[in-house]
Amino acid sequence: MITAYAVGEAVTVLAQQIQITPISPPGAEKLVNLVNYLSWIVMLAGIASLVYAGGKFGWERFHGGAVESPKIILGALVGGIIATSAGAIMNAVVTGGA
Repeated sequence: MITAYAVGEAVTVLAQQIQITPISPPGAEKLVNLVNYLSWIVMLAGIASLVYAGGKFGWERFHGGAVESPKIILGALVGGIIATSAGAIMNAVVTGGA
């Protein structure tokens, strides 16, 4: 009976909620700002590569040759997804999910 009481008390102590107030580390704003700028640059590069791939696709269509433009389009889409996700993930990590 005493063991059951001790286990119950231990569970009660472990179940108590700890109040934590997350704060951003020093320099976090500069890091988030840098990541935001880098994601914009990567997104603009992705748009430029999509425009380039569209032009190349038209050139390949009318002049024949190897079809490489779908690879470029796929790479631009994957790069854009990674860049968009990186900014959100970094913002969540630096600000503590708030």
